[in-house]
Amino acid sequence: MTSPTLSLVGVSAHYGPIRILDDLNLTVKSGELISLLGASGCGKTTTLRLIAGFLKPSTGSIRLGQTELTNLPPHRRDIGLVFQNYALLPHLSVIDNVGFGLKQRGIAPAERRKRSLEMLDIVGMSHLADRLPAALSGGQKQRVALARALVIDPPLMMFDEPLSNLDAKLRVDMRVQIRRLQMAGKRTAVYVTHDQEEAFSISDQVAIMDAGRIVQLDTPETLYRRPANAFVARFVGFENILPFRVADRLADGRVLIEFDGSSKVVISAADYGNIPDRGLIAARPEGLTPGAAGSGVATTIGLRTFLGRSYQYHCESPAGTLVALGAIEAPFEAGAAVHLSINPLYSTVLPHEELGKKKDP
Repeated sequence: MTSPTLSLVGVSAHYGPIRILDDLNLTVKSGELISLLGASGCGKTTTLRLIAGFLKPSTGSIRLGQTELTNLPPHRRDIGLVFQNYALLPHLSVIDNVGFGLKQRGIAPAERRKRSLEMLDIVGMSHLADRLPAALSGGQKQRVALARALVIDPPLMMFDEPLSNLDAKLRVDMRVQIRRLQMAGKRTAVYVTHDQEEAFSISDQVAIMDAGRIVQLDTPETLYRRPANAFVARFVGFENILPFRVADRLADGRVLIEFDGSSKVVISAADYGNIPDRGLIAARPEGLTPGAAGSGVATTIGLRTFLGRSYQYHCESPAGTLVALGAIEAPFEAGAAVHLSINPLYSTVLPHEELGKKKDP
């Protein structure tokens, strides 16, 4: 069975006078997994609850293929849900938990047991089929919850922070398994998380949300390398945002740009694409390298931190504190005057109007 496309058109949601979602539009193509990523309160969990039918939108439409979901009750939406807290029934065995949805659909006991055991075998839990949830570890409970969601062969899978209660290694193992099973079944899926690494590793596309809106929807690679604005840049790890203006346009697409404090650097359109007359350089810490001389952003070393393979420097400049990485062989002392060179592999150009006020992701 081909999984259908999920579409949200003009969806808004209010809690009394408070607007949680604002005219949200989202399309999840057949067989695609899209993660909703953002800080607490951005609207990602509300979006999931609207799709699942636990909330009703104030405006807008939600469709799954040719089916209008907007006014359907949750039990008629036929969605596979995996929750953060597992939501297993404590009085039922593992196999009965997995088969619960099949029982609700009127599947005969023998067929229900057969399908439940097959799914438990897929997630590596068939040997614990007769245990109660209280006798399982957190990772085992999440595997049972995953099997329960998949056994009904739903047209849409949804995951609500499913790995946040697991330890770091188990989170990595489980996200690989979730992605493998989603791709094997070519299931349309929506995954909600606040963990950037988790979202990037598991998704075809990631929707970064802020204040009830999607501020950028793109592949993980594009978000990591070319964020659309300063908010997304900060969210995905571009800690340094530097306003600049073009001082001169040179030959072969090279541009001389000037920062506050009269520091000047030559960058290239071959590395950054179109370079506006006024804009922002967004750089990751590894995109700024301190040097004693040469061109670059003039700064003074403040705090130095040893990271093992490199030193991290907090450098004071007219644009504020910048975070840079330097080699361990010749560390700079606090108070040293240095110039920060910019590596185009770990930096990007943003439009000037996106500077705005820094938000805390």
